[in-house]
Amino acid sequence: MSLTVSQVARLAGVSVRTLHHYDEIDLLRPTGRSEAGYRLYEQTDLQRLQQVLFFKELGFPLEEITRILKDPAFDLRAALLMQRQLLTERATRVKALIGAVDAALESLEKGTVMTKEEMFEVFGDFDPAKYEDEARERWGNTEAYKESARRTSRYTKKDWQQIKAEGEEIMRALVAHLDAGRAPTEPAVMEVAERHRAYITKWFYPCSHEIHRGLGELYVNDPRFTANIDKDRPGLAQYTRDVFLANAERASRS
Repeated sequence: MSLTVSQVARLAGVSVRTLHHYDEIDLLRPTGRSEAGYRLYEQTDLQRLQQVLFFKELGFPLEEITRILKDPAFDLRAALLMQRQLLTERATRVKALIGAVDAALESLEKGTVMTKEEMFEVFGDFDPAKYEDEARERWGNTEAYKESARRTSRYTKKDWQQIKAEGEEIMRALVAHLDAGRAPTEPAVMEVAERHRAYITKWFYPCSHEIHRGLGELYVNDPRFTANIDKDRPGLAQYTRDVFLANAERASRS
């Protein structure tokens, strides 16, 4: 039985305006139309909407979702398995963060002081101060390092949690493209690189395309960075470097 746009909006918990927008950008076009010209959604349309909402919840931009769903090689089962894995990882992290918040609340209510280890154990292997001495020695006189040091000196634990979460979302998007076999030069893949460049600019220092290219080179030239990035997926460091390079070259041509 076909559903109207208002029925689908209520069912999916989205606005009618959102569904109209999805239609306009060719992300989700309903299969049918009534005699009066109103949109009518079939089961396959609802299935596609479910995919859109899953990817959107995972932080994928609409342009990227459109490209994924239009890919002739798109496999629904593979997409669902990937989404389940990403959501499971997020759930595990959220559970750990809730535990950390509870511990902080308990410490506050009891008037006790949390140790450094207790405060930052939620980050796991992530340590904001890691390589700080080396970075100061190598780049201490650069404006980028000074700006990064100025900003990060004011960051709270909540800020670092957000920084880590945003960075992980971006890397998961790159992993998804790598697993799908997409070339680093594909527009949707380079858009992820642009998101990463904006992320560096937002949290650390103004990151030009040239600096971003150099960051990619660091990922493959420093074994420590390579090993850390490749934990998510073998070959991810090289792929990330190639995507950053492709994005920088695209920018130089525009």
